[in-house]
Amino acid sequence: MKTYMANPATVERKWYVVDATNMPLGRLASQVADILTGKNKTIYTPHVDTGDFVIVVNSDKVVLTGKKLEQKKLRWHSGYIGGLKEVGYDTLMRENSCKAVEKAVKGMLPKNSLGRKQITRLHVYKDANHNHEAQKPETVALKGVIE
Repeated sequence: MKTYMANPATVERKWYVVDATNMPLGRLASQVADILTGKNKTIYTPHVDTGDFVIVVNSDKVVLTGKKLEQKKLRWHSGYIGGLKEVGYDTLMRENSCKAVEKAVKGMLPKNSLGRKQITRLHVYKDANHNHEAQKPETVALKGVIE
């Protein structure tokens, strides 16, 4: 019995639109990461980039459950002594919710050159307007919306 291995030249990429309204950040990120890696396709091959393009709209309406909005912090280091910087997610979601969604999705992708290539196919917008109508994206309804 033969095992199918996808060839990078034969991969057909689609465009999907995901509405992030009332969606928990982690659930949104994990389902978007599955689409970016191609795990929702039958031709999925771990070492070949078989993923699709994803447009996330309404990133301002993403929710964080529990006390994460007050307690969770995004930390990074500049590389210099004493260069640890942090910002709370309450500030981050208010000022730059697109970055919060991008960081969450990036954390769920592979940490190698394949993951760096996959994150370039993610487009996040604060509101419902995006400039990718020419690609004719399909709307995807994700699981886990909080009513």
